This record gives sequence, structure tokens and C-alpha cells, in this order.
Amino acid sequence: MESQTFIPKFHMTVKDNIFWAKRNLVDSIWKSANLEGITVTYPDTQVICEGMSVAGYSIEEINAVNDLKYAWQFMLENIEKPVSLEFMKDLHRQIGRFTVKNAGSIRLYDVNIGGTDWQPPIPDENNIQSGIEEILKIKNPTDRALEMFVFCARGQFFCDGNKRLSTLMANKILIENGHGILSVPIKYHSDFYRLLIGFYETAEKSELKRFLYENCIHGVNFGTSG
Repeated sequence: MESQTFIPKFHMTVKDNIFWAKRNLVDSIWKSANLEGITVTYPDTQVICEGMSVAGYSIEEINAVNDLKYAWQFMLENIEKPVSLEFMKDLHRQIGRFTVKNAGSIRLYDVNIGGTDWQPPIPDENNIQSGIEEILKIKNPTDRALEMFVFCARGQFFCDGNKRLSTLMANKILIENGHGILSVPIKYHSDFYRLLIGFYETAEKSELKRFLYENCIHGVNFGTSG
């Protein structure tokens, strides 16, 4: 599989990219939680990530923030593991640790998606594995990460948490290659959803991928230290 080419925006060692991801961990969790409709503030996200409860949020909302923390930690601690269906399942178990029924299990029934009448087909594990293998043939890691994002997003492989999974799977590829981190800035959430719904309905992915590349990949160029 070849994809449209996006020149990597950042060049870091894996060590430096992990450092950058950890330094921005609360920010990434905050943005992702808000993308899921959890209107938690950045300071409150930080407090929750430090293991304390915060008034004004439901148990489910606090658990969802903590699940994102565990998922990020799992991904960073296992950055050397190959991208595979099993890794995807393990990562989803962390994403849905306290908030998703049957976390880590591929969806076996139909689901509806808010904002569109389009309905994803029930996924097949062999097709998912074949899709992953095709994506891994893409030479440019930034292209590979963006392709993984759209593959997971439209596939809706799990009953819930698919946007979170898409983001973390893309970040796995970016970070293990020193190409930055991906998170959707809050000011772009409405634009993201407009493009995502269009992508769901048409399978035309180029505009969404361009948007993610231009607005959602962040990092620095530390050089070659480490």
C-alpha cells in the first residue's frame, strides 16, 4: 500500500520523542477527553491524572480520563513492540479499562455513529490483520501513522473508544519513529468532526489526513542526542 506523501514535520530520537510525549501527556489527555465530549479543564485533567478526585465530574468521566492515562502509559512503556492486531487489542483494553464493555474484544454487533446514518460493517479479524500489514508497508512513518488513524477510525473495530484507539495507534507509529505526537487541538474539534463524518460517509480520506497533518501533529527537533 502506498499513500499520499506527508513530509515528516519533526525528527527526534525515540528517547526524545518519548520525553516529549510524557511532557505533553496531560495536554494530550485533556484534548482527547474533550474530543469525547468530556468537558474537563486542563487543571482538572492534571489533578485527575495525579490520582485525585475532582468535584463536578461523574465517576464515568473521571474513569475515562484515567483510562486515557493508562492507555498512554501502556503505549509508551511498550513502544518497542510491533504494531499488530494483538497490540491493538491490548491497547484498547487500557482505553476501556473502566469505561468500555468487553474492552479489547473485536465488535460482534452493529453500532450507530452520532451525526451520520452511515453504519460500519461488523469487522473481521483477518481483514483487520491484513489491513495492518498493508499499512506497515508504507515507508514514510508519518504517512503510515495517518493511514493507521483513518483505518481504525472508519473500521470501528470495537464497540466504543475507536477515536481514542485511532489516535493512540497513530501516536505509536509517530513516536517509535521520532516524528512527534498527534492530538486534535480543542479549537479544531468542530472542523475535525465535520471532516470525520464526511470521511465516514464517503471513505474519502485525503482531506481528513491533510487536516490532521497540518493541524494536529506536534513536536520539536531536539537534534540527535540520546
